[in-house]
Amino acid sequence: MAWVLKMDEVIESGLVHDFDASLSGIGQELGAGAYSMSDVLALPIFKQEDPSLPLDGETKHPPFQYVMCAATSPAVKLHDETLTYLNQGQSYEIRMLDNRKMGDMPEISGKLVKSIIRVVFHDRRLQYTEHQQLEGWKWNRPGDRLLDLDIPMSVGIIDTRTNPSQLNAVEFLWDPAKRTSAFIQVHCISTEFTPRKHGGEKGVPFRIQVDTFKQNENGEYTDHLHSASCQIKVFKPKGADRKQKTDREKMEKRTAHEKEKYQPSYDTTILTECSPWPDTPTAYVNNSPSPAPTFTSSQQSTCSVPDSNSSSPNHQGDGVSQTSGEQIQPSATTQETQQWLLKNRFSSYTRLFSNFSGADLLKLTKEDLVQICGAADGIRLYNSLKSRSVRPRLTIYVCQEQPHAAGSGGESGGGTPYVYHAIYLEEMVASEVARKLASVFNIPFHQINQVYRQGPTGIHILVSDQMVQNFQDESCFLFSTVKAENNDGIHIILK
Repeated sequence: MAWVLKMDEVIESGLVHDFDASLSGIGQELGAGAYSMSDVLALPIFKQEDPSLPLDGETKHPPFQYVMCAATSPAVKLHDETLTYLNQGQSYEIRMLDNRKMGDMPEISGKLVKSIIRVVFHDRRLQYTEHQQLEGWKWNRPGDRLLDLDIPMSVGIIDTRTNPSQLNAVEFLWDPAKRTSAFIQVHCISTEFTPRKHGGEKGVPFRIQVDTFKQNENGEYTDHLHSASCQIKVFKPKGADRKQKTDREKMEKRTAHEKEKYQPSYDTTILTECSPWPDTPTAYVNNSPSPAPTFTSSQQSTCSVPDSNSSSPNHQGDGVSQTSGEQIQPSATTQETQQWLLKNRFSSYTRLFSNFSGADLLKLTKEDLVQICGAADGIRLYNSLKSRSVRPRLTIYVCQEQPHAAGSGGESGGGTPYVYHAIYLEEMVASEVARKLASVFNIPFHQINQVYRQGPTGIHILVSDQMVQNFQDESCFLFSTVKAENNDGIHIILK
């Protein structure tokens, strides 16, 4: 029995020794010298960086920098965009700085570049209705511009130009190698575009945006180089100074902990990089012999006011309805979509829909279009997209009778069926019938003397406005032509 107890003690002591050794092994494996963080981060699961991304020291370097000499507001929270207050009509300097490194963009060294400065809406809602907003401002302030250049105070700018149809933009040439400062004046105030004006309302913010272009192969300044913008609010004279003082006093009353959540006020405003304004730059040729502005871009040359003859959505140049031909197709490219908008009198929205294909435009609902274009134009655009044209007042079907035709029942003497053309009448007058017959059947309109209708016993009845108004809708006519008595022109006889 004693021998058995001794064997149990030996076994137990051996198990305890093995357990202690295993614990010491764990300590060695997990010791500080076993693994390092660099080894862990070197594992494959952690090495998924995109090699195309720039390294920390390779941040993007903009070629230009624009600095506006106006203080930023101290009441802007950290990580929010800066806000600058301006006085209406006061001149503010924008310094145009060459920020290129040695060897960057050698193609513009020693050459001029063109910059366009714009004042635009900051809110997306107002951007959708910018054209209507600016037209309303123009109506209330005839002869004024939203943005002007103070040319006497400006330095280094060359060949300044303003387009009468773009009251919110100015453009000029400048040499990046020379000191350049453009002094701007903003004449609109933020509260002019608020929906309700009862006093004390907050004004809408604007943006000052600068887009810079270089010359292309044709000498036109259309190749985009750089764009930057900043957020502003415009007050009546002295109002910006009062607002800046009010914000500063409010910040002084805050605790030190609260002040840490806000940006400090800077003496100048640096415009931050942004996307170029979605507008085709004007063909600004450096060697233009005329000092007068010559704007030859596709948008400005084609966005003209329609004449009175084409103002009706159903106006037809000939007797054949063109509704089916004017319908936009889902396969239409962005350029074809722009042409369709211009053709259907939506030139004000060509810039807004500049990147829309036919399929993109057709996907918009009626509510989308009303929100973007306003009630009147939104409904009109929706109806145009869905081909909801107004039905013509009167439709007649006409076929030209062939010589020596003796058939009946809708066939000519040779057994060939008559082919009728639809004539759509809107004015319902005799002259319209003659004009559209001439257009459809290639008859010189000036040669048509009279239009007659063949009556009982073959008599010829002069077609008058009253007779046309009493035509039954979708009536069918054969017509023939006979020479006038004096051989000067022809008569048309409807049968």
